[in-house]
Amino acid sequence: MAHRLLLIVLVASILHTVSSATVYDVLQQNKLPRGLIPQGVTSYVLHPDGHLEVTLPGECNFAVTVGGSPYKFCFDSKFVGLIKSGSISEINGVRVQVKYLFQAIVQVDQAGNQLTFKVGTSSISFHISDFTSSPVCG
Repeated sequence: MAHRLLLIVLVASILHTVSSATVYDVLQQNKLPRGLIPQGVTSYVLHPDGHLEVTLPGECNFAVTVGGSPYKFCFDSKFVGLIKSGSISEINGVRVQVKYLFQAIVQVDQAGNQLTFKVGTSSISFHISDFTSSPVCG
């Protein structure tokens, strides 16, 4: 009986530890910076196959300045992607303004100290230090 109780307590402890992880922890466990997702996440689901669904209280817009050039990002209130070590692919619900148009970001890859955002048929690279902290929606 004591062994069964110990097992139940152990399983409950493991489940609590797993469920208390944040989406930012999921990013860091996959070798990606927490700043890829803005502050204010209300919930997320990480499926066993790596598909990640994230919910914000509403649409989120913010700007990042890289090399003196501003880039505006827009996150839908719900966005998804397939997360693997060093990469998020199959992204839906995230856009970046390139010149005058917002274009969908379809993949983000980390290589060394660079993050490469695939946007349509082109890509934009940023230094990883530009994404060390989560941006604030504004």
